[in-house]
Amino acid sequence: MVELRARWDGLVPGSARLVDELVSRYVDRDRRAYRDHYLDTVLTALDSLIQLSTDPTSVRLAAWFHRAVHEPGGPPAEDAESSARLAEELLPRYGVPPIRIAEVARLIRLTGDLAAPPPDSYAPPRRDANGDVLLDAVNAVLAADPSRYAVHTAEVRRDAGDRRAALERRYDEVRQLLDGHLYRTQLARQRLSPVARVNLESELALLDSELPAPWRGWQQAALTATATFSAIAAAIVAIAASGASWQVPALEDEVGWPPVVLAAVALVSAPALFRCARSASQRSRLIAGSALATGVTGLLVAWAQLPRTNPAVGVGLRVPLLISALLLFVLAGTAALVASLLRTRAARYLPARNVGQQLSWLVVPAVVALALLLIIQPLARNYVLSANERVEDSGRPAGKPSASAVDGTVAWVSKSVRGSGAEEAIGTKHGIAIPRQSGVIEMLDAATGVLRWRYSRSDSDEKPNLVATGDGEYVLAEFDDIGYLLLDADTGERKAAWPGRTRDYVLHQADPLLTGERVARGSDKLRGVDPDGDERWTFEPGRCTGIGAVATSDTVVTFLGRSCGEERDELVGLDLKSGKQLWSKDATDNYRRPVVVAGLVVVAEPGGDSDVPAALTAIEPRTGELKWRWPVPRDWACRTLMNAAGRYLVVVDCPTARKFEVGRTVVTAIDATTGRTAWQTTAPVSPRMKVTVTADGRVISLSRSDDACWANVISRTGFRQVRLPTGISCSRDARAIGNLVLTSGSDTIIALR
Repeated sequence: MVELRARWDGLVPGSARLVDELVSRYVDRDRRAYRDHYLDTVLTALDSLIQLSTDPTSVRLAAWFHRAVHEPGGPPAEDAESSARLAEELLPRYGVPPIRIAEVARLIRLTGDLAAPPPDSYAPPRRDANGDVLLDAVNAVLAADPSRYAVHTAEVRRDAGDRRAALERRYDEVRQLLDGHLYRTQLARQRLSPVARVNLESELALLDSELPAPWRGWQQAALTATATFSAIAAAIVAIAASGASWQVPALEDEVGWPPVVLAAVALVSAPALFRCARSASQRSRLIAGSALATGVTGLLVAWAQLPRTNPAVGVGLRVPLLISALLLFVLAGTAALVASLLRTRAARYLPARNVGQQLSWLVVPAVVALALLLIIQPLARNYVLSANERVEDSGRPAGKPSASAVDGTVAWVSKSVRGSGAEEAIGTKHGIAIPRQSGVIEMLDAATGVLRWRYSRSDSDEKPNLVATGDGEYVLAEFDDIGYLLLDADTGERKAAWPGRTRDYVLHQADPLLTGERVARGSDKLRGVDPDGDERWTFEPGRCTGIGAVATSDTVVTFLGRSCGEERDELVGLDLKSGKQLWSKDATDNYRRPVVVAGLVVVAEPGGDSDVPAALTAIEPRTGELKWRWPVPRDWACRTLMNAAGRYLVVVDCPTARKFEVGRTVVTAIDATTGRTAWQTTAPVSPRMKVTVTADGRVISLSRSDDACWANVISRTGFRQVRLPTGISCSRDARAIGNLVLTSGSDTIIALR
């Protein structure tokens, strides 16, 4: 205490009582921190720095007063403010000039924030010589003798009260100090900084051992896991790319080694990048940077070698897969490099293992796996789909077709559609869609036969199967090597590509859409599907069950056939939107060939071993109620054909038990609302002829004589035969789209007037 008073040494004349009061404050028995040895350390450091100040007296007075008032556990800012007020109260009594008192108070308040100076503090716009000297002297306690520093830090933590809160706060303070310069003056940096950093690192190690750290270090663990598993994922994708072609059709001399080399490099790099991410050495950063540079170079080379697409050449699946593998490899190198750069001296105090790090190692591979399944795979597929498709749009609006009177004249003839015929045409609201070889779909104007748009694919040489859906607004095209694509019937633009898992689904009905899946073992499945391929519901009735289904505007009627066990066949009604079961009942007969007419489902009751049904039965789809039953005449001998034409069910058969011996066909129109026969016509037409039915109930077939091709028209008014113009092929079937009748030429579609 005497030595401490000697340091005052007449700082303020006649101030013996003042120094006694200040010393008594620092040695008070109730004070647990910032005691006399702390003040002695500050004053000793100040003696070596004081020559840098412009007002040594003010700086010394501020050093004496800066912790004169101290509340246990209180923040430094409050102590500094109270100590400044104490100086403003006491110093005027001893004749200290007001201007000096103001400077002393200002300097004391500066000690309320002892954070490390910013990196640019070497040359600030305006220097505060007095403040820099005082703050460096106050921080000189950081460079005290290690034993003395340990005592000081223990006193500070004990003084703070809540031990855990004090440890956490001090841990953050030490990390912040180590990240800065510690001292503001060049002299203090040279003399004090090395020892101070050693003391702070020792304290940080001690704090780390005492602090619970359930989450600390998760960032480093996440980066390390990302580097490792991204490299593994790059190898997996590269292996998948090696089995695909670079372009379609594949070249015979196509180079196959790049994806194999990339897979090998990625696999070897995975453990190397793991080690690099956990090290801050220059060598580790060099290896991680080399991996990053290799991935970027590979991307540039792959981009430069992209195949140029045209109607005959397309992009293969290897292109997006190889680019995805390179991107994953770039991600792996970047994560390893960032992790290595972020490893500072403080990183050595990261816990070896905790909850945060363990979760990072669990979450990252899961995220990478999900990225492979939900991002990379769909993006690769979409890239191939988009890069290989072309739409040629004439901009011609759709016309309204006229009904075919079938008078022996032609309404229009299309341009060449080699490889396709009228029997493959489908009708939409915006024209007639025709599938062609080499992955081509053409939309013809139904009024003129002129091409409206053409959709083609470079990666397919198969003729697609077409159906109209969405009330005629869309064309759903099934490509054997691609899957289902949804096209806008008006423009030809692709609106959706069905998910890859639906590639093998079978269409039960096109509008509304129902799909099925046949299962080798277990139960077949029925699905309600939106035009874009999204499934609204799935119906799975049980083991050994075959499913047939037909849908009205709001209901699905399913026909379940059991092939094992003692369960009987069953009829089940489902809601079309939700798939919720509405009703079910046993089916004593295996109903066949369901047709939707006027909102009812009409089925054929089997007639024993014969193809001729015993009766036609109408079912109300919402309730399963039997609305009517129309017995089939016993002498009918052909396979009964049923077609819907407005509110009529048009039935085609042959009226004789001597099958095919008499060339006669009977056409019966049944009113679906009552189940009664509306009209019936018998015509001298061979029942072998394939027929088509118009929307107004006319049954039309084609037949050939020695010198001409004839159209056979059976309707309510009777039977008539019309000679067709030369050029129409009788060997190909006619097709009715609404009331427009289409026939085929040698390589054209011909609409009858």
